[in-house]
Amino acid sequence: MPQITFNAFSFLGQKLKEKGIPCSNELMTVESGTSSKDLISMLGLSPDEVEVVFINGRVSSKNFILNDKDRVALIPPGTPGPYRVLFGFIRQNKNDRE
Repeated sequence: MPQITFNAFSFLGQKLKEKGIPCSNELMTVESGTSSKDLISMLGLSPDEVEVVFINGRVSSKNFILNDKDRVALIPPGTPGPYRVLFGFIRQNKNDRE
């Protein structure tokens, strides 16, 4: 089974910490075939709470199948403008992330 390194930022991190789910460089084991969207659901988050998924430092689709040693980060909506450009997700087509 794949093992990933997981991070959640801003209010997503706070929400997960309140649920007792560690989310700062946390090693997690997931079932083979787990997608980013599946991970969001397993964490008890709704897809609307996650604007962008980064896989290995790149904006990715929520349908991306996670692989062993992937680094996964969840970013909530409302990230300030300059960071949107810096991180590259302002150019990302919304439909590609769902």
